[in-house]
Amino acid sequence: MHYKFLIYISYSYSIPIGKPLEEEILKRGYTVRWFADEDEGHEKLKSEKLLLTHIQHVVDYEPHIVLTATNVVPDFITGLKVQIFHGFNALKRPTKNNISTHFKIRGFFDLYCTQGPSTTREFEKIEKVHNYFQVVETGWPKVDPLFPIVHKNKGDIPVVMISSTFTERLSLAHDDAVFQEIKRLSETGSFTFILTLHPKMEEPIITKWKTLEGPHFTYYDTTDLIPLFKQADFMLADTTSAIQEFLIQGKPVISYKHTVKHNYLLHISEASEILESFENALKKPEDLLKKIATFIEELHPYYDGRSSERLINACMEIVHKDKTQLDNKPLNLLRKYKVRNNLGHYTLKSYNTPYTLPLPEKLKITAIIPTGNEIHN
Repeated sequence: MHYKFLIYISYSYSIPIGKPLEEEILKRGYTVRWFADEDEGHEKLKSEKLLLTHIQHVVDYEPHIVLTATNVVPDFITGLKVQIFHGFNALKRPTKNNISTHFKIRGFFDLYCTQGPSTTREFEKIEKVHNYFQVVETGWPKVDPLFPIVHKNKGDIPVVMISSTFTERLSLAHDDAVFQEIKRLSETGSFTFILTLHPKMEEPIITKWKTLEGPHFTYYDTTDLIPLFKQADFMLADTTSAIQEFLIQGKPVISYKHTVKHNYLLHISEASEILESFENALKKPEDLLKKIATFIEELHPYYDGRSSERLINACMEIVHKDKTQLDNKPLNLLRKYKVRNNLGHYTLKSYNTPYTLPLPEKLKITAIIPTGNEIHN
C-alpha cells in the first residue's frame, strides 16, 4: 500500500523534528508533504519542494497519517492525527501536583508517540481516562542525527555552547552581567563559544550578542542544533528546552538561575560563578554523570538513532488497527473554531471518529520497537 504522510508544524524549530521523518518516509517510497500554520514556519519552509502552501491544498491532499509537531491540528483534514511533540517536557518551573502543559490533552489526536518512560507513563494514565486515543513509546525523531555520540579528543580548546530561552525573566541572554562575563572569557581564548538563541528572541538582544563574534565566539542563526551539540564539551543555559536534548549525550549542563533545582544540572545564580562552573564541568564529576545517565533513561533511553523508524512503523500499525473500542474525539468546538480562524478556513466538516485504513490482504506490518539492552551502546 502507498501511504501519504503530512508533516504539520507551526514554527521553524520543528523543522529538525520533521526532517528525519521525511527521510524515513521517502526511503520507504511513500509520499510526504509539509505544512506550517504560522508565517514564521512557512517562511523557513519556502525552499522546501514538498511544501503545501495553502490549507486547501492540505485538504485536497487527503493524507493518511498526519505527523504533528504542534499542540493542535485541523480536525477537518483526513488521516490518523499523530502527536510527535515539538520538544521534551522542559521542566522549566515548579508545577502544582507535578502537572505540566506537556501532558495537556486538547482533543485532536488519535495517537501519541512518546519519547521515553517519563512521558509514556503519564500519557498512559491519561489514555485510561480519555478513551479516544492510543499511546506508543517510540523515542523522538529529532535526536536521531545525534547518534552515534561523538567524544572529542582531550587537549582541544573547550567548546561551550550557550543556549537561551526568549522569556525575559528566564533568559540569560537578557542578563547584562552574563553578557559581560562571556565577553571577557571569549577574549582570553581559553574557551570557544558557540551561541544559539530562540527563534522568537527579540532582535536587539540578538544584535547585542552578535557583537561578540570573533575567533573564539560564533553566533549561529539556526534551529538545527544537533551539529552544535556534537561540537560542544558542555552547555551554559537557563531553562531552555535545549537542555534535555543536549543531556542525551551525557555531557554536563550549567544552568543559570533555573527555577527547579534538578540534580542532573550544575546550578549557578551569579555571573561571577560562570568561570568556576566551566572548570567544574570540564572535570566531568562522576556523581553528576551518574545522575545525568539516570535522567536520560527516563527521558529518552534510545541510542540507536532509529526513533523515526519506530514512529513510522507505529503509525502504520495503528492506522490499520481495529478501533471499535475507542470513543469519538470530543466536540471541542471552541478550539476547532480557533484552528479555523487561524487558518482562515471555515468548514463544518470534522473527522471525529477513529481513523482506520483497511489493511491490504498481503500487507503485514511488524513494528520495530526495540526493548532492553539492544538499544544501548
